[in-house]
Amino acid sequence: MAPPTSSQIKPGRTLLLLLAIIAAMGAAVVLQNAYIPKFGLDLAGGTTVTLSPETLDNKAPSQESLDRAVNIIRDRVNGQGISDAQVARASDNILIQIPGAGQEEALKLVATTAELRFRQVLAVAPAQEQPAALPSDAASPAPSGSLPAVTPSAAASPAASPAGRAVSKALQAPSPTASAEAGQGNKQGDNQGDNQQGNGKKKNAEPSPAASPLVTTQPSADPNAAADPLAGQDLSGIDPAVLQQFKDLKCTANNKGAGVLDDPTKQFAACDESGTAKYILDVAAVQGSEISTASSGVRQDTGEWVVNLDFKSAGATKWSELTNKTFNSQPPRNQIGAVLDGVVVTAPVSNGRITGGKTEISGSFTSQTATELADQLKYGALPLKFKVSSTVSVSSTLGADQLRGGLIAGGIGLIIVMLYLLLYYRGLGVVGIASLLVATVVTYLSVVVLSANAGFRLSLPHIIGLVVSIGITADSFIVYFERIRDEMKEGRRSLRTAVEVAWKRARRTILVADAVMFIAALVLYFLAVGDVAGFAFAMGLTTVIDIVVVFLFTKPLMSLVARMKFFAKGHPLSGLDAERMARTDSSSTSTTLQEA
Repeated sequence: MAPPTSSQIKPGRTLLLLLAIIAAMGAAVVLQNAYIPKFGLDLAGGTTVTLSPETLDNKAPSQESLDRAVNIIRDRVNGQGISDAQVARASDNILIQIPGAGQEEALKLVATTAELRFRQVLAVAPAQEQPAALPSDAASPAPSGSLPAVTPSAAASPAASPAGRAVSKALQAPSPTASAEAGQGNKQGDNQGDNQQGNGKKKNAEPSPAASPLVTTQPSADPNAAADPLAGQDLSGIDPAVLQQFKDLKCTANNKGAGVLDDPTKQFAACDESGTAKYILDVAAVQGSEISTASSGVRQDTGEWVVNLDFKSAGATKWSELTNKTFNSQPPRNQIGAVLDGVVVTAPVSNGRITGGKTEISGSFTSQTATELADQLKYGALPLKFKVSSTVSVSSTLGADQLRGGLIAGGIGLIIVMLYLLLYYRGLGVVGIASLLVATVVTYLSVVVLSANAGFRLSLPHIIGLVVSIGITADSFIVYFERIRDEMKEGRRSLRTAVEVAWKRARRTILVADAVMFIAALVLYFLAVGDVAGFAFAMGLTTVIDIVVVFLFTKPLMSLVARMKFFAKGHPLSGLDAERMARTDSSSTSTTLQEA
């Protein structure tokens, strides 16, 4: 049989493809200055948080609600299952262990309900008794018959805000291009500002939205009515108890109502995040549970980060009804208050009905803050309100000694496999060793890149999974090598022909074996949590890397090796000499006869 033509075999291109992949991963490591992976809780320590539930009637929460809360919190802190965060119940409390020190963002993520409720504004007034604290916006006159606008103070600018998540500027129907009404949004007040509460949750945001139908922000209460801040507003239909709650509400820097239990079936009094305005809001018309998906992205026309909401079918209908109802109401009842964790994050004016179930939340978001809010809404609202009972920094339980031990074990295993390949396959074993080294490099780069970009944290179960995979990777090479030797026995084929014919047969076996291993890792990953899921992830990752290395390195390298006289002529040290293969074959036959 004639050897395959050069058009059939192009090993150089395949090797260059693998080199490009490795170079791209290496460039990502260098550009991000992340040369070593982040370590998990058992190797680097972290933070332990205890959450205690609060209920409206002060009764013990149901077991079902606690279990649901555990699952949601686990999704929030360990959404991809690779960050090594641990979430478990401890009686009626929830114990959370987060790798790394100073995990303030993660603490905010687990402590908030993220239940976004949309309510019609019934009344609005300045939160401070001094009118000077609420300068009006002269560039944005209120509609006819309404009172001057209530706007946050200048101190609530993004530059003065503490680190945290930006809040929304407007709620609007998504639009790829800016509308003619965009200029109006630049001049309108926003019910936002610095959040000085205990967890430092959010900061003010002031970019202008641009879409049609547009929902703009323009509170409409009189800041000069110090004696009666609700003077001139329609108070019909407001529960007297809520009205008294509104009058007693103090929107101080340390308490803006954050964390107040927000009953969606009742009217509600709340402050905005800047502490400059307070609202009376109607019962919740649309709840966060009506949101189908939430994602962050960049608007093409303005380049600003936004959060896109897609409502379920029932939620889309309710949202359309709410925007239509407020659009046909007099100020300030033409505003829609978005309440998150008992705080009004925005109260824009409705300029028309929004249909289709798609809504955009815009503001001075960054990539991080937009993603944070989208993740909270995407993973769902907690069924209970929680307070942080304790926060404790913990040291690593295993530390550097166990890490060193795991790396030594992996190194010893790698050396033993290399020695076996050299002793058994001789020159051919060099190809196997080179393949193992490439697999090691790709695995390390993958771990570092995942650590820098996907929240992956290397823990002891991951290390165990990576060490175990050494044998799995070597097994693929052995299957291929044995197929090549079978084809060359008794001089039936040349090495170049045997390499190609053996590959067609061996790759099927390799793919089936790796598929079984990957399915097992996949099932284990989704059915298990914590350390077991970490082991499964590492095993699945190395299985994929094994396929990549065998197809993009081992096979093309063997095609190049087959052109070398040292291997093609069957040198005694090549591992492909006729005498050695015959001896191996006879040994195998003898063993088979003895067993029979």
